[in-house]
Amino acid sequence: MLLRSTGLHGVFVGAHAVAEGWLTRRQLREGPYVRVLHGVYADPSLPRDHLLRCRATSLLMPEGAALGGRSAAALLGGPAPSYGDPVTVVLPPPLKWTGPRGVRVHRTDLGGREVVRLSEDLPITSPLRTAWDLAVLETLPTAVGVLDAMLRHGLLGESQLTGLLAGSAGRWGRQRVRRALDLVDVRSESPPESWVRVACALGGLPAPVPQFDVVDDGTWLARVDLAWPEARVVVEYEGEHHFDGLQIARDDVRLGRLVAAGWTVVRLSAADLRSMDDVVRRIGEALGVVPRSD
Repeated sequence: MLLRSTGLHGVFVGAHAVAEGWLTRRQLREGPYVRVLHGVYADPSLPRDHLLRCRATSLLMPEGAALGGRSAAALLGGPAPSYGDPVTVVLPPPLKWTGPRGVRVHRTDLGGREVVRLSEDLPITSPLRTAWDLAVLETLPTAVGVLDAMLRHGLLGESQLTGLLAGSAGRWGRQRVRRALDLVDVRSESPPESWVRVACALGGLPAPVPQFDVVDDGTWLARVDLAWPEARVVVEYEGEHHFDGLQIARDDVRLGRLVAAGWTVVRLSAADLRSMDDVVRRIGEALGVVPRSD
């Protein structure tokens, strides 16, 4: 594994390895190394995840730039994008760099206090700066999902987010940040829950209560992902773990108790989330509310 000054934890720039004689071009081309980005390779034993792409990007980006947005959030401990999603780099003036394919460059001011370094010496934006860039750069559902997770994991405090807009009058992206912060909820326990909440808000449906404990005549029935208690409607998102045989049986019994008690249960899977319009329509029908169409 190449670990010298050429690389970072098994990730290296191919041209440097060849120039310093560690590898020949043929070995680089035909060897077992994984091409992560244009010109950057990794030891094949390393997990092919977003962190690997961030390491590769850090070897190319100029001094003064920082990993930001979803990439920074993932490195701080938030939900990670998939391996194929672009790495976000914040590039302050007067630096000029376009980055290879697979890297998204966001050109904007970046204060020295807005950059921190992790144990792997990767420069990333601070949690608060990361929150701002998430809201500015990402779609509303994605931004809220990541921000919810950052709050839940203690990477940010609610008071910090509340103060994020202070002194930002006239700053580009402020309205997008305000819109995202209005929808953030620390109680949300997964990005899919957050996405459904945002879809409901955009569709004009009443706001649900995340992680609601359903109690009927003093008897606790279940904790559900999202609930509209007054309408006695709940939404349950069933991730991959649900399809374990034993888990299916447990969930069926748990949700059966809700139905027997007069609650309407809307069950969602990952496939359902491919069409949020349909999700909002189903929830609207359960609530007796016609969603807003834009």
